Amino acid sequence: MKKVVCLLLAAATVISLAGCSKSDDKLIVGTEAGFAPYEYMEGDKVVGIDMDISQAIADALGKELEIKNMDFDGALLAVQQGKVDFVAAGVSVNDERKEIMDFSNEYVNSTEVIVVNKATPAVSSTEDLNDKVIGVQQGNIADFYVSEPENVTPKEIKRYTKFAQAAEDLKNNKIDCIVMDQYPAEELVAANDTLAIITKTDGTYDVLFEDKYAIAVKKGNKELLDKINEVIDKLIEEGKIDEFTANHTK
Repeated sequence: MKKVVCLLLAAATVISLAGCSKSDDKLIVGTEAGFAPYEYMEGDKVVGIDMDISQAIADALGKELEIKNMDFDGALLAVQQGKVDFVAAGVSVNDERKEIMDFSNEYVNSTEVIVVNKATPAVSSTEDLNDKVIGVQQGNIADFYVSEPENVTPKEIKRYTKFAQAAEDLKNNKIDCIVMDQYPAEELVAANDTLAIITKTDGTYDVLFEDKYAIAVKKGNKELLDKINEVIDKLIEEGKIDEFTANHTK
């Protein structure tokens, strides 16, 4: 009986080690593929600027990239729990997040704009958000911004996991506007000709605020963070991130 138990334990150990060895060959990125051009679906594949950066990181580490598509909040929770190696999902850095995860060097500037229903715009400028029903992606920087009373005092904040859901509500006048990043906003408007981005009299976007994106890793994972920073710095120096952006914003 003891021999049988020992053999079973030995077999379990071998299987366990084999599983670890297999996972060691992979680098898992968490993302939310509803934030074009940073991450979006092309057929059944997740692509975008962040995925190009993630692939470059995996290549530098000599690992296979595995993409896990999930809700934005779920991705941030997954990296804290060690279920993914890092999150690349247009993640903004703030003090609250710094307490529970670590961040790479920033790699892109984000410009936040306002999307409205073109036929019945309920918002006319960045100064016109008070007492309005504002749509945001749950947990992203726009959500934090409009939740701060010193910035905005909305009538209601409607939080979505997908911008496509917010767009449908905006088209049906269930919300007054969506606050979101410029590039995804341009993609959303291009796909919905009844929506528009608010502009100033000179035709330029009426920018609500500007932000920067970084990659999130589990708190204390310095080894991975250092490698990610090396890759990001090199990509910026070589102009690759600009190339990635151009490829996904044509």
